[in-house]
Amino acid sequence: MRLPLFAMAVGSFGIGTAEFVVMGILPAIADSEHVSLADAGTLVTAYAVGVVVGAPLLTVATTRFSRKRLLIAFMAFFAAANLLTAFAPTFEVLVASRFVAGLPHGAYFGVAAVVGASLVPFERRARAVSAVMAGLTIATVVGVPLSALAVDLITWRLVFVVIALIAVAAMIAVELTVPDTGGMVRPTRPGAEVRALRSSRVVLTLLTGMIGFGGMFACYTYLTPLLSEVTGFGSFAVACTLVVFGLGMTLGNIAGGHAADRFPLRGLFAAFFAIAAVLAVMAFTVASPVMAVVCVFAMAFASSNVSPILARMLLDGAQEAPSLASSLHHSAFNVANANGAWLGGLVLGAGFGLTSPLLVGVGLSLAGLVLSFALAGAVRAADRRPAPAPPLGHQHHFAGRAPVLQGAVGVARVRQLERVHGGREVPGGQFGERPFFEAAQTAELRDQFRAER
Repeated sequence: MRLPLFAMAVGSFGIGTAEFVVMGILPAIADSEHVSLADAGTLVTAYAVGVVVGAPLLTVATTRFSRKRLLIAFMAFFAAANLLTAFAPTFEVLVASRFVAGLPHGAYFGVAAVVGASLVPFERRARAVSAVMAGLTIATVVGVPLSALAVDLITWRLVFVVIALIAVAAMIAVELTVPDTGGMVRPTRPGAEVRALRSSRVVLTLLTGMIGFGGMFACYTYLTPLLSEVTGFGSFAVACTLVVFGLGMTLGNIAGGHAADRFPLRGLFAAFFAIAAVLAVMAFTVASPVMAVVCVFAMAFASSNVSPILARMLLDGAQEAPSLASSLHHSAFNVANANGAWLGGLVLGAGFGLTSPLLVGVGLSLAGLVLSFALAGAVRAADRRPAPAPPLGHQHHFAGRAPVLQGAVGVARVRQLERVHGGREVPGGQFGERPFFEAAQTAELRDQFRAER
């Protein structure tokens, strides 16, 4: 199943490049459009707002459609929006085009996450999601640095033409390699998806991402001028540092996928603490080229641990709304994007200097750490509650024998129950539709299952 995951990752790469590329070419756009850096930063905010608006609306509106066709349609919409960005005649149209380009972002990732996880065994679902999202982080290794270098040779508008072509390539790859998931991913009703998101666990997961991840964006949005004017890097050194940032993001995404499967809460605590600590150190040492590069890598690595962990926790907390939960995950991170860029722009506009957004990032990361402790309490409270009985029509059978109840149990409990059942994988669907064995439901059910085996 590597080819389908790769095909969806190509789309992730295009989206990631479009999202992050403005940070790398912000000075070039500001000069070309005759606006200030703070005003050019609204291009970042506009894209983020588009993601926040589009993710829930498009996801809820398309729950009954084929996931594969949705992936292709979202990429086509994305390609057209980036062509509009490339040929925008005024700065106002440019800002509007960035908003439009952000609309399919979260919905694409929401669908891709559900499809990717449906193609692998249950215990590898977080790693499958991480593989789909890998294109997003690889964009920071390849797409953003190359774009930062290219604007010295070509107009920044051609960068968005290339992004549109990447989206077209992703459409072709999805059509050729991604299977129809009709038998693996259950279609859902919009009302059911919305109702499944009312738990405090889901709300706290979203809030943690919205606020805590803003710390990274407060720094990254203004990283290019920071490195140029404070560290003293030329354009090539800035591009190389952006590659280092991308490598940190890629490696951190892999590490976060493993942490999400094994110890998500501890991984989340460590990630937010590390982001705050690194940004604090960077604020006072960024004038040193060595320390600047080291801090950029460490910040990227720690930050990208957060995304797969929160994605896994959202999907565990909203099992009846997998597509909407996944898309809202990206909405939350783009709220963080908008918050970080906006708050960083505020302190810059107030004259506090190019290092001041780093201190804003420290505050946002510490707020995320506090929220993650509250989230841990909500997770533990949810795990103590007994799983509800499944609605009629959602009972599953093991080898045609005893009915098995579907419950919202944690991965640790699933592993315990798999050991009880001879180490064999629990049968059923994938990613929020998997019929879990709830051993704590009743002793009679467990005994009945063992007797019928």
